[in-house]
This record gives sequence, C-alpha cells and structure tokens, in this order.
Amino acid sequence: MSFRLRAARASDLEPLYEMAKLTGGGFTNLPADRKALGGKLERAEDAFANTADELVDEQFVLVLEHAETGAIRGTCQLMTQVGQQWPFYSYRLNTLTQYSQELDRTVRAELLSLVTDLEGSSEVGGLFLHPNERAGGLGLLLARSRYLFIAMHRTRFADRVLAELRGIIDERGGSPFWDGVAGRFFGMSFQDADYFNAINGNQFIADLMPKHPVYIAMLDDDARSVIGVPHPTGRAAMRMLENEGFRYEGYVDIFDGGPTMIAPTDSVKSVAESSELTISDVDCQEGERAILACGKLSDFRACYGARTINADGSIAVDSAAADLLDVKTGDKVWSVTR
Repeated sequence: MSFRLRAARASDLEPLYEMAKLTGGGFTNLPADRKALGGKLERAEDAFANTADELVDEQFVLVLEHAETGAIRGTCQLMTQVGQQWPFYSYRLNTLTQYSQELDRTVRAELLSLVTDLEGSSEVGGLFLHPNERAGGLGLLLARSRYLFIAMHRTRFADRVLAELRGIIDERGGSPFWDGVAGRFFGMSFQDADYFNAINGNQFIADLMPKHPVYIAMLDDDARSVIGVPHPTGRAAMRMLENEGFRYEGYVDIFDGGPTMIAPTDSVKSVAESSELTISDVDCQEGERAILACGKLSDFRACYGARTINADGSIAVDSAAADLLDVKTGDKVWSVTR
C-alpha cells in the first residue's frame, strides 16, 4: 500500500478544498471555503514550526498522500486545547427529578443544558477520506495515526481528548436537531449556521442562544430522535473511537446533536500501547501488521507496515514501509499493532 500520512503544507490547499466539497455539509472542521482552509493551513504551519514542548492553543493538519503520485486522498486534524480563542459549547444531557407529595408522584425530565465543560481538552477531528479510497483500512490509518502523533508529542496535548461525530443530516442537507432547537432562535438554516460557524467561530451562539435548559419533551419527534445519534457515515468512526477507549458521556453538538466522545489521553489505546524503538533491519518478511510512524512535527510520517519486535527491544520493519517513511537501520520508529 503506497499511502502515508504527513504534515500538511500550504500547497495542499487545493486538494483539501476539493475534498471539502465532497463532505455534504455538517463538517465544521473541513469547510468548503478556500480562505478558511488557508487559515487552517497557516495555523498548522505555525504549530509545526513551534518546537516548544508546552500546551498552547494550536492546530495540526495531516494529509494522506499517495507516495507514487503525490495525490492527496484524505486528511485529519488535531486541536491541542479547545475553547481558548472562543468558548467551546456543547449541550449536556441530564435529568431533573421532581417529587410531588400531594400526588405521591415522581417525575423525571430530560434536559439539554448549554455548557463549556470540555474547554481545555484536546480534540481529534476533521477526518475525511476521499470516497474512492474507502477500502483497505485507510480510514483506520488516518484515525489511529493521530494518536501516534499525540504520543510522539505528548506534552503538546491535554490530559483529556474529545472527538465530535457529525449528527444526522437529512436529504435536503438540513438538521432535524437544529430545526427543533437552536434554529428557532436564530432565523438561520442549518447550512447557513454551520457555514458561519466554520468560517467565523461560534461566538454568535453565546450572543443569541438562550442560556436556560431545554426540556427534551417539548421538542418534536424528529429532533428528539437524533440526539446523540451519529450520521450513518460516522458509525464506523464511532466504533473505532470506542475501540480506542472513547466513551459517550451525554455531550452533544449544539448544531446537529451528534455525540461527543471523550477519553483520558493516556488511556487511549493507541497512545498507551505505542512505543518508540530502534530499527534493527528494514527487511522484515513475516512480521505482524502495524502502524509505523517517525519524525517530529513537520517531519512526521506514518504508514502501514510489518514489524517484528526483537528480544533486545529493537524492531525490524519491512522494506516498503521503510521506503515510505524514509528510515534506515539505526533510526527510531514508533509503532502500534493494527
């Protein structure tokens, strides 16, 4: 497989824009807007250039590249500390229990409360794979390589990491959740609000959104039925997140009601089980399938490969992976079993 993940560059703007047009909306981290995408690439360039080992508000963008043709066929992002430039809003599902002594009746009402509980967390997001490449485990490579990047730059990330999954979008490109909740207060369609948020941030939510809890029983059936439900294309991503140790804890996106998954960073499977070893040789013939990564910051690269971990703690990798990563005997490589 001739694909590898690498740090994004300014020259990747056009292929990222072309992929953004394929998302179908509701994909805030990958807007189909050249100016916004260019801004993300500029932020990523600054983050890759920063060599200080400290947690600050940064954004890294990675791209999936076909090594032989140079074609960009996927992308993902890492945000180190959300909620620093503007508030990071979520809805939190909770239950209010009330008891009437006169009626001898207990009533439990589910509520959506606007919160900023997740501020300061790191976030993995913006994962998109070109529709023509959704085979051969490339989505898994995109997803799990992010965690290797975190492990390799651990001090640049918070102790909690989240992932927002896109919620239900109907055939018109609208959101039943938005129509039933926030849309009633903004006079904007979901597409308009989602685009505005992607370009300008969500401060307008703070300005206009009612701060009182929303009683779920007062929403229409369409809005209630999609709370915490991922878009059909995101179900596999949700399973991958669960396999990594992420859990849904009642937080949902304020726009489309999609679930937010959360995990302690050091408990994420691909972070906890990854390790850095010295390459003993680059001609591994029958090793186990693994994700291999090397390089700091802008030199980061990751790909699939075969590995054998030797008794002395060194690692043998296959020649194809060594070529993709541009490594040789004596170099260091991080890996985690596929």
